[in-house]
Amino acid sequence: GTPITPSIKNDMFNAQAVLDEKALMSTVLGPVVTLSMSFPDLDHPEQIVPQMKLLDKEFPGMFGWMGELNVVKQALFNNSQGYPVPLDIVNQWAPFMQELREKDIAVGFHSDLGNDAEPLKYLPLMDKILELYPDNKIVWLHLGGLSLQLNPLPPVLLAAPLYADEHADIIRERLRRHPNLMIDLAWDVLYKELYTDPKKRKLYVQLLNEFPTRFIPGTDFVAAVTKPEEEYRLELNQTSDIFKDVSDAAFRNIALGENYFRLRSSDYSAPPVC
Repeated sequence: GTPITPSIKNDMFNAQAVLDEKALMSTVLGPVVTLSMSFPDLDHPEQIVPQMKLLDKEFPGMFGWMGELNVVKQALFNNSQGYPVPLDIVNQWAPFMQELREKDIAVGFHSDLGNDAEPLKYLPLMDKILELYPDNKIVWLHLGGLSLQLNPLPPVLLAAPLYADEHADIIRERLRRHPNLMIDLAWDVLYKELYTDPKKRKLYVQLLNEFPTRFIPGTDFVAAVTKPEEEYRLELNQTSDIFKDVSDAAFRNIALGENYFRLRSSDYSAPPVC
């Protein structure tokens, strides 16, 4: 595959694009945009704070999120990226994690749980992050580290209901242990491999109802000129499908965005469920 490297260029481009559309963004017709810092290379944490300060200097107050950052992402191994961050490097994240805490900015981590051969191979990485930085707003992406193998095998941990049950318990245990941890529900594969299977779907509906204030919605849609709006709407409908079955509390907090507004310390509030 083509080698890829983290870069601050995309973040700067996105910020400038928002400024260029300021006239639209400042009206009720424009979307409310949260810019995210996607540049950090977690293997080189010494570079992160200086680049955060550079972005804030060039685009003051415009960035309110960080991520997704790859702790371990097997899908990128073929692109010479996504390899597991060494545990000793995680200890060196303290400066930028402190900067995020001071600015009240959440960070989203892509951290694969494992693979078909070793389902929990990378779990110690996320556990170490949560142990070292308990006061940070951390979002564990893709329903707690679900991933696909590089070859077209079934999604990790979803080959049988037993694995899905174990996976739900792993998330449940971490949510109980770490009050600042949030889980996102972005990825259309969750629909295809979880929500369409009644046995698995039931497990995750129960989990969302048990922790209605700890999940946020999403699509994981990658914006590109080649991808039409219809494709976005399809992915949105698929990733939202599970909300048909959750409790009113979970629906308001997750589907209607109350958890996200609270995570962002926003002035917005989700409407009540009638």
